[in-house]
Amino acid sequence: MKAETGADSGQAVSWHKLSLFYWFYFAVLGALAPFWGLYLQKLGFNAAQIGELIAVLMATKIIAPNLWGYLADTSGRRIFIIRLGCVLAVLSFIGVFWGNSYWWLFMVMLTFSFFWNAVLPQFEAYTLSSLGKDHHHYSLIRMWGSIGFIVSVLLLGYLFHYIAITWLPWIILLLFSGLAISSFLFAEQAPPRHYEHEPLSRLLRHPQIIALFVTAFLVQASHGPYYSFFSIYASEHHYSSATIGFLWALGVFAEVLVFLFIPKWLPRLGLKNLLLFSLLCGALRWLVIAWAIDSPIIITLNQLLHASTFGIYHVVIISLIHHFFTGKNQGMGQALYSSIGFGLGGAFGSLYAGYLWESMGARFTYEFAAILSVLAFVISWRYATCQNPYELE
Repeated sequence: MKAETGADSGQAVSWHKLSLFYWFYFAVLGALAPFWGLYLQKLGFNAAQIGELIAVLMATKIIAPNLWGYLADTSGRRIFIIRLGCVLAVLSFIGVFWGNSYWWLFMVMLTFSFFWNAVLPQFEAYTLSSLGKDHHHYSLIRMWGSIGFIVSVLLLGYLFHYIAITWLPWIILLLFSGLAISSFLFAEQAPPRHYEHEPLSRLLRHPQIIALFVTAFLVQASHGPYYSFFSIYASEHHYSSATIGFLWALGVFAEVLVFLFIPKWLPRLGLKNLLLFSLLCGALRWLVIAWAIDSPIIITLNQLLHASTFGIYHVVIISLIHHFFTGKNQGMGQALYSSIGFGLGGAFGSLYAGYLWESMGARFTYEFAAILSVLAFVISWRYATCQNPYELE
C-alpha cells in the first residue's frame, strides 16, 4: 500500500516550528494528566466522580477526531482545522473559572476536550506529510512534545510545593494560549497530486488493522489507573508533590531517549518484536505499581518502563497507521487511532479505574490493568505479522 503524498514540498516546514507545537500540546498534557485528579480531589470529588470527569476528557476522543479528521480530509484545510480547534479549546476552557460543581465541570471538560482532542491526530498527519520520505525522523520531532511534558510536570511539581493546586487552571490556560498561538506558524499544504490507496471501508475489514485498533483500545484502557489515579495513589502513600512530578517526568525522560534511538531500532528489530516487548513491559509495570508502591526505589525504576509502554508502543503504532492509511485516508487513520485508543480505551480505563478503586481497592485495579496488557499481547502475537517497518502485509 503505497501512495505519492506529494508532500515533499512540506520539507520547507521548519522542524523547529513542528517541535514547538508538540512542546505546547504536551506541556498542557503535563499539567492535566498528573495534577488534574489532585485538583478535582481538592474540590471535594470522590474517586468515582474523578474517574468520571477524567473519562470525559477521553470520551470526546471517540467522536471529535473522526469528525474533524473527515472535515480536514475532505476540505484539504488541515491547518485551518488545527487552528480552529486550538482557539476554541482556549475559549471553552475559560469556563472552569465560572463554577466548580460536578455538572458544570463535566460540561466545561466535555467542551474544551472536544476541540483539544481534534487537534493532535490532524497535526500528526500534517507532520508526517511534511516530512515526506524522511518520515522515519518523526520521533526526533515528537520527542519535543515529551520534553514539554517533562518541563511542565517538573515545574508544576515544584510550584505546588509552594502554591495551592487551585492555581492549576490558570497555568493550563496559559499553556493552551501558547498552543493556539503556535498553530498560526504553519501554512496549508498543497493536496497530494496522486492517490493510490484502498477504500477506507476495505481497510477496516483487514484482520491486521482490526487487531491494531483492538490493541490500541486495550493498551490505553490499561493506562486508565495510571493517568487517573497514580498521583493520588502516590500522594496517599506519602510521596510529595515534587516527588510525584519527578516520577512523571522520569517516565517521559525515558520516553525521550527512545525517540532518539528508535529510528535505528525499527529496521533491525521489526515492528512486531518491538510491539510485543512494549506490551509485556506494560503488564509488568502495572503489577509493580500494584505490589510495590511503598518502595520509592522500585517505583522510581519502574517509571523507566514508560520508555517502552508509551515510547516504543507509540512510534510503532504511528508507523503502522502511516503505512496502512495513505492518501486521503491519512487524517482518518490517525483520527481512528485516537478515537478508538485514547477515546474509547481511555474513557473505559478511567471509568473502570474509578469504580474498581472505590469497590476493590488500588491493588486490584492495577492488577486488572496488567490483565488488559496481557490480552493485548496475545492479540498482537496472533495478528501482528509485520516485521519490517517499510513492508506491511
